[in-house]
Amino acid sequence: MLDTVTRANALRDDLLSRITQRSATVGIIGLGYVGLPLAMTIARSGFTATGFDIDPSKIVALDAGRSYIEAVHDNVLSAESAAGRFRSTTDFALLADCDVIIICVPTPLTRHRDPDLSFIVKTSRQIAKTLRAGQLVVLESTTYPGTTDDVVRPILQETGLVSGTDFFLGFSPEREDPGNRDFSTSSIPKVVAGDGEAASAVMRAFYAAAVTTVVPVSSNATAEAVKLTENIFRAVNIALVNELKVVYEAMGIDIWEVIEAAKTKPFGYMPFYPGPGLGGHCIPIDPFYLTWKSREYELPTRFIELAGEINSAMPRHVVGRLAEALDRRAGKALSRSKILVIGLAYKKNVPDTRESPSLKLIELIEERGGETGYHDPHVDEIPPTREYAFLRGRKSVALSEEAVKGFDAVLIATDHDGVDYAALARWSPLIVDTRNVFHKRGLGGPNIVKA
Repeated sequence: MLDTVTRANALRDDLLSRITQRSATVGIIGLGYVGLPLAMTIARSGFTATGFDIDPSKIVALDAGRSYIEAVHDNVLSAESAAGRFRSTTDFALLADCDVIIICVPTPLTRHRDPDLSFIVKTSRQIAKTLRAGQLVVLESTTYPGTTDDVVRPILQETGLVSGTDFFLGFSPEREDPGNRDFSTSSIPKVVAGDGEAASAVMRAFYAAAVTTVVPVSSNATAEAVKLTENIFRAVNIALVNELKVVYEAMGIDIWEVIEAAKTKPFGYMPFYPGPGLGGHCIPIDPFYLTWKSREYELPTRFIELAGEINSAMPRHVVGRLAEALDRRAGKALSRSKILVIGLAYKKNVPDTRESPSLKLIELIEERGGETGYHDPHVDEIPPTREYAFLRGRKSVALSEEAVKGFDAVLIATDHDGVDYAALARWSPLIVDTRNVFHKRGLGGPNIVKA
């Protein structure tokens, strides 16, 4: 026992020394919206970072100094590469050279809304091929409590190496917010946890060397629960205002006016806003990770599941309002109409289309026989997706008076700032606004309907 403890302490102290001296090499697996900004943060803090990805096109772009993530500027990428602090590769054998390995891979849902951990499992098996004593392995992908200890750890321990003795294992939830100009990866407080005291100490030291604030918690499962709680909080509150929107519509009350007045209360209230549905990499997906896990304990999550039902119903509600507006204002059926959807990204001023409700809106409109086009100043072409493969390759419509007048209605799905809403108000005979963007800009008229 003493030899084991001595070995573990020696490995821990050696890694802590490497971290303190910034001589530790760091590997980041998955160079997407989470992994690439994290890699830049780590490189800029003085470590040598290697980014790993299975997509060769990403490596080609990064080698050429071109960033495909808005949060990472080309000049930052080029500077870190030129300084020798960042490189990218598809060669996972190079994981053997890394002292710290961070997993930033997708965690989607299956068609039955069960967690899809296939990317985590495949990545863990890849790491196991070169796992050596003294390495720190960190999971950052959002998942249900228990994944790090119950899924990742057993795979790594199949090598014969033991967590907490031979290698260190931890979890730190990503908190990226695409388009947020007030916070960056380095300035957002980082929740960290480890499998045992040695891993916890290494986790604290490593992240403290790269970010401003570290928030330690007692276990990996607790850290995993923190991330889910943050996103469930948002999902439930958005569902509440979406439900209120439908109720207040029936009463002739404007939900946006209600929220603006309510948020003047200086305590006990936090504003959330309705929309055409949920999008992004977190809120539409993460709550279902907890509902799935809770079944193991025979505990219902009625509140969370109800929120999911309400939010998932919003695209159909919006399309229903669109059809109603066309009928009443233009005397035309949706099946004989052309609709211009403004905004393909799930969030304003970013090019991120993951889980975007705009894709569902287009599908629903076309299912009812309507034609669609879209305009998005940040998305020139619809990228490939698993659920909406039939939309791949469609291109953004350039806004002009002639183009807009070729559509029977405009549907505002995302309120990008780089859109001329005043011109749309003049050119379009009917606008259905799900974001209250016209009212916020002081633009009104009989052709504008809120939904």
